[in-house]
Amino acid sequence: MEIRFKTIDVFVPSRMKKWLGGVLVASLFMLLTLRYGIMKNPIGESYLTSPFSSNASNPLEWLNAVVPPAVQNPENASKVVSTDTIVLTLFAQRNTSNEEQKTLQTWKHLNHLINHAQGLPNTVDAIKEAGGAWNSLMHSVEEQRLQYANESSHGKAKEKQCPHFLDKVNATELDNRGYKLRVPCGLTQGSAITIIGIPNGLLGNFRIDLTGEQLPGEPDPPIILHYNVRLHGDKITEDSVIVQNTWTVAHDWGEEERCPSPAPEKIKKVDELDQCNKMLGKDDNQFLLGSMHSNKSRRSSAVQEGSKTRKYFPFKQNYPFVATLRVGSEGIQMTVDGKHITSFAFRETLEPWLASEIRISGDLKLNSVLASGLPTSEDSEHIIDLEALKSVPLSPRRPLDLFIGVFSTANNFKRRMAVRRTWMQYPAVRSGTVAVRFFVGLHKNQIVNEELWNEAQTYGDIQLMPFVDYYSLITWKTLAICIFGVKPYLFLKQGESFNCLIDLTSSTDGGCFSKVCHEDR
Repeated sequence: MEIRFKTIDVFVPSRMKKWLGGVLVASLFMLLTLRYGIMKNPIGESYLTSPFSSNASNPLEWLNAVVPPAVQNPENASKVVSTDTIVLTLFAQRNTSNEEQKTLQTWKHLNHLINHAQGLPNTVDAIKEAGGAWNSLMHSVEEQRLQYANESSHGKAKEKQCPHFLDKVNATELDNRGYKLRVPCGLTQGSAITIIGIPNGLLGNFRIDLTGEQLPGEPDPPIILHYNVRLHGDKITEDSVIVQNTWTVAHDWGEEERCPSPAPEKIKKVDELDQCNKMLGKDDNQFLLGSMHSNKSRRSSAVQEGSKTRKYFPFKQNYPFVATLRVGSEGIQMTVDGKHITSFAFRETLEPWLASEIRISGDLKLNSVLASGLPTSEDSEHIIDLEALKSVPLSPRRPLDLFIGVFSTANNFKRRMAVRRTWMQYPAVRSGTVAVRFFVGLHKNQIVNEELWNEAQTYGDIQLMPFVDYYSLITWKTLAICIFGVKPYLFLKQGESFNCLIDLTSSTDGGCFSKVCHEDR
């Protein structure tokens, strides 16, 4: 059987063909233009993303008392700063002294790396944020210089801008705006936030948010931790549940973590603690109480048997609680009434040192809030051994046996001081044959940057980086250490570093030196 295909030619007038062709060409041109405009500037890309995109687990739907924050700077929302402008800002000539320039010895050599910013994640954002932070810092430094020249005492007051703790004791009912506690210098490992309150209202739902610094042009600040307690469940479950998540302008809501977990077998550990306590679940305490009253003879056995498997939920409507959020090395842990409840691992670009505010909202009677263990710098005027803690200046005429670069974050004041008081006091370091420098990125918070700048000028052992600190940029810090190590002002004996390393660790009897150098090697 022969099958034939027949072509049917549809008659179209010549004018119609021209018109359709013109429309098609114009449409393709518009699509290409729009695509080019979106992809042209990656730094401005985040400004095109709406923070109110759909989210299946949007916690705002479950809180009647929460009002979405308004745009604070609508005029700046449409401004997009180009990469070239930011680079010019970061590497422009500044009115700095020779001593201040020593803090920026590595800074100026990282200029050429900016052209390869797309090679590492989050570098574009880190550079963009550093531009504004650097301008603010230099403006503040210039003001301080003028005030010191006029014999002003304003500079001394700035030493106390990073408090060790913050508290709010007065009981208060949360209004539509909720409660906010400003954390001026971020959080660090060991920092804790303790909240005492009573869930009340119609539902008893409430949320705790750790937010970061809001950048110009962004409608809302990033949420480093969103801790949402839903006593009467949500669209996914009718049982009480805790939802943890993060939010940014660029990526909207992240992947939520629920506790009790829908997949208990997939629970991971953060800082050696479960992401969700496996004992959490529907509270069957009422059932146990009923069985205890029904038969006194069986009460003891019922409690003993039920206590092994009984589920519970840490928050209960009209019952007081004491909850503590504690910052660990890998994430943030929540304990309620002394029991571990949840752990939440840090997410990329949302590190704890970037936190700037604690926000509490919902159906909650708040009795007190205490933030303790906050990062704070020591007042140099009250340090007895200040001269012994200052670094030995580097000299091209004095060769080094070993150079050690230490990764550090802007608000980690206490740990840098601990290093200065311990293994940086070894004779090899104090004599100048071994040099130690901290490589630190900028912070989004101006107060932290001011404290960091003062610390760098006081001790002379900090090298500032032209980007905001993120975990993912440790590669750039490694390159910075290598660049710093081969410059003329740092002379290393060729071929002797490894031998001197062995001599150094054996002579100082310090496992710390051995560990640091072994990891670096």
